[in-house]
Amino acid sequence: MDADARMTALHAAHSRDVYYFILHLTGGARQTSEDLTQETMVRAWRHVDGLPPSSEEERRWLFTVARRLVIDSVRSRRYRPVEVGVADLTWVATGSDETGDTALAAKTVRSALAGLSAAHRDLLKAIYLLGEPIERIADRLGVPVGTVKSRTHYARKALRDALADR
Repeated sequence: MDADARMTALHAAHSRDVYYFILHLTGGARQTSEDLTQETMVRAWRHVDGLPPSSEEERRWLFTVARRLVIDSVRSRRYRPVEVGVADLTWVATGSDETGDTALAAKTVRSALAGLSAAHRDLLKAIYLLGEPIERIADRLGVPVGTVKSRTHYARKALRDALADR
């Protein structure tokens, strides 16, 4: 029997029983049981040529692998840091077009901008948020265009550094 046919037969014969065994061990956690059953079958597929020859020995091998996967799953949850909810959600955007990642990125940028000097912050705001031309900024500040470009370079560098520190 070739590897594909053997794996198909193995899955048909034992996957349901392995699932219910894992379901019992996980206390009825269906999603975890499905994931661990799938991982058990993947491991069987990886070792299909080395599986025991008889159906009963195959079954015993699968149940051993499944039990060890459940143990590993419990151990990894035990040592994983506890997930803590965010208490202050006032900064999260309420617009329907922003996702949590976008809101978090915006908060990070706002926080980094707050750490810049007022001159750097005002310059970046004028150029990137308001879209003001460099020539108009130079006229308003009474400095050459090259000076505005230079200040913009240093303001962007300061912002990059502030973001890298977060």
